[in-house]
Amino acid sequence: MSLRSALRISRGPATAFVVVGLYWGAFAAFVPVIKARIGADDATFGTLLLGTAVGLLSAMWLAPRFDQSLRDRGLQLAALALALAFLLPGLMTTPAGFAFSMVAVGMASGLTDVLMNARVSELEASNKRSLMNANHAMFSLGYAVAAIATGAAREAGLAPAAMFALTGVAVLLLLPQLRLSAASPGPGRDAAGTFPRNLVLLCGLIVLIAFMSEAAVESWSALHVERTLGGRAAEGALGPAVLGLTMAIGRFSGQLAADRLSELAVITAATIVSAMGAVIAAAAPTPALAYLGFGTLGLGVSVIGPLGLALTGRLVPGRMRTRAISRVAVIGFMGFFAAPVLMGGVSQLYGLRWAFAAIALLLAMLFPVIALLAHRRKASSL
Repeated sequence: MSLRSALRISRGPATAFVVVGLYWGAFAAFVPVIKARIGADDATFGTLLLGTAVGLLSAMWLAPRFDQSLRDRGLQLAALALALAFLLPGLMTTPAGFAFSMVAVGMASGLTDVLMNARVSELEASNKRSLMNANHAMFSLGYAVAAIATGAAREAGLAPAAMFALTGVAVLLLLPQLRLSAASPGPGRDAAGTFPRNLVLLCGLIVLIAFMSEAAVESWSALHVERTLGGRAAEGALGPAVLGLTMAIGRFSGQLAADRLSELAVITAATIVSAMGAVIAAAAPTPALAYLGFGTLGLGVSVIGPLGLALTGRLVPGRMRTRAISRVAVIGFMGFFAAPVLMGGVSQLYGLRWAFAAIALLLAMLFPVIALLAHRRKASSL
């Protein structure tokens, strides 16, 4: 089936992915401005970003109950909360205020993330086909568009708060498309059973490493280009934009690959490509070569997280799907705890080149996780 049909089937959650991508793309391109405004060094800024992770994890534990209570209105309210929350970081001028604002952003983003992934997983089960990569590609497109637009906005002197407010207007126009009913799992053996904790842990580790690698480039690529390589503001904003564009290409390609190859085979190949990209970015002597590294990393890492989530939805019973996806998301988004600390700490001590080299080593840790998951799937099929 075509990419167009995949997006037609899942147009509701795909819209939510675009909304989340717009906000994080704008935020990534504004990182140098926000960092300078609050007066934080690399290590401090990385620590302050932990507020995002605190909010994400808090919301994701609550997401299944929120989903059950609000049903078709849940995704609408989560997206509206996201639009309101992102007004805060653009207004803050102190480290403490910024940390508080990122907790609010993390809570709204985490809630939206769980609900939109759960809706896609339900559609995958009912339509008997892979849809996750196509939807995550829409996040990447939104991210890239916002990063490019924000680069132009920065050159024109537009403040972060104004950009986030304009994005909020777009979200209000898209809200009607986000009223989505949760699928009923139906009777049968899905109604009971032991929650598959080991499976959730393995899939969660795959998503964790993927999201750590992605978050590192999202938040630090602009600084790497501007500070390490001497680029201008627009050139710095192009770093996250290149990541977003190549991740969109990778996810659209991954959508086609997932229809033909096993998830684990695609994840293995993607891990190799991602690690190569991190090495190129670390060693780049010019912004152009840094973009090549960001792009290569984006092509590879783009499919790893979505396939980890897709595996979760496919392998757990239907009535446990939202709960399992929320737990995998909790593990995965712990990357927002670790990535800022890893990048900020290594950068403070050794510079951003070594920080990006550390991402390559992190990606290599995926290979034993993939091997364990392959062994588990093989054993369960015997």
